Parts: sequence; structure tokens; C-alpha cells
Amino acid sequence: MQLNDKVAIVTGGASGFGASIARLLSQRGAAVMIADLNLDGAERVAEEIRAAGGRAGATACDVASEQAFRGMVARTRDTLGGLHIMVNNAGTTHRNKPALDVSEEEFDRVYRVNLKSLFWSAHAVLPGFVSQGGGTIVNVASTTGVRPGPGLTWYSGSKAAMINLTKGLALEFARSGVRVNAVNPMIGETAMLGDFMGAEDTPQNRERFLARIPLGRFTRPGDVASAVAFLASDEAAYLTGVCLDVDGGRNI
Repeated sequence: MQLNDKVAIVTGGASGFGASIARLLSQRGAAVMIADLNLDGAERVAEEIRAAGGRAGATACDVASEQAFRGMVARTRDTLGGLHIMVNNAGTTHRNKPALDVSEEEFDRVYRVNLKSLFWSAHAVLPGFVSQGGGTIVNVASTTGVRPGPGLTWYSGSKAAMINLTKGLALEFARSGVRVNAVNPMIGETAMLGDFMGAEDTPQNRERFLARIPLGRFTRPGDVASAVAFLASDEAAYLTGVCLDVDGGRNI
């Protein structure tokens, strides 16, 4: 699954799933732009990649902003020499709680980050992919977009929409040589674990959630990175509109 001569953007790349995705894409040969609201964190990941012999840049980006998204894409093409892989990983959630306890502000933030970002990604990236005769987008959705999680109703809805948009864009742009896929992680060992559980991150609370996962552990960043790297590679050249559960069997 080599990605030599490819250039990728990973949003939300300063930590968690995004940082792991950026590192693995680099190890497979891609030049990577790490985009995040946390520019210092993005710079640290980029410097780590460069220290290991890879090519990487970092940029601050609010993925819900058209200007910021277009600027990120232009900066990537200018500094890294092109764009072939767009990984829409940046996301957020409301804290696990009853649906009617979620405020309008929380709702708007979740949908702005999780869905408005895909709108701007499509507008900023797809015309270039069409003109160059190909490219691939990988969206990081969630298993809750397939099977809603208790206390995460509005978040789950945003991820269900992401999955549907993945399939719609895949269908619309297939004849242009563009592939659009998604990965659906289960609850993962990231900084948002406490929000997803709606409780303090303790061994006892973890056990309650682990009981739902047949393979008996949370999703690790490397699990998601491996799935993204595969879908971004030429080995997945006949896959588009795929929404791959990376969930330890939770959605069976």
C-alpha cells in the first residue's frame, strides 16, 4: 500500500486518530499537510514526520470556514506540490446526555464541524481532482452513524449524514476518476473518550462500554489509520462509496 508521489491533507491531524493517520500516510510515502485548529500541535506532528525523513507541513484551519478550507488546499498545493488524498478527520461531539439536554449551541457546533466541513471540502477539493483526472477522499465517520449510540443522538445524526454524503459524492464523481469512502470507528482511545461516555474516564466506566464490543477493546488510532491508508491507496482502486466499520464487531 505504497503512496509514493502522493500528497495528502489530514484535518484534525494534531492528535488522536488524525495524528496517527498522518504518520502512517507518511510512512507509506505520502507528503502530508497536517491541518488543525491547534497549530502548535500540528507543527509538532509535522516536525516528527520530517525528523523521520518524511515530507510534511502544518497549517491552522477551521474546517467549517470556506476561506480557511480553500486556503489550506491552496497552501498544500503550493508547498507540497499537489493534492491527491483528502482525509476529512476533524470532528467534534456533544457530551453523552439525553437528546433534549443538548443545547442549540452544542448542536450547531457539532453540525458545523462534522458536516459543513464536508461541504467546503467538496467545493475546495473536488474541482481540482476532476481536472487532474483523479483523487480520493476518505471521511472519518462513526459506527454511531450506522447504529446510534445511547446519549449521542444528535452526534449520531451528523455521522449518519456524513455516511450518506460519502455515498452520494462517490456516485456523482465516480466517472471523473474520484473515489470517496469513509471509515466508521467505534469509541476510541482519544481525548474525547470522556465526552462519548458521558462520564469520567475510569476503568469501571470503560468496562460498561467495552461490554458492547465483541473484540473487547476500544478502537485505537492505529486501527483507523490502517483503514484510511488502505482506502487511500491504489490497492483500493475499485472501492468507492464504501463505509468501512472499524469497530471490533460492534455493528454486527
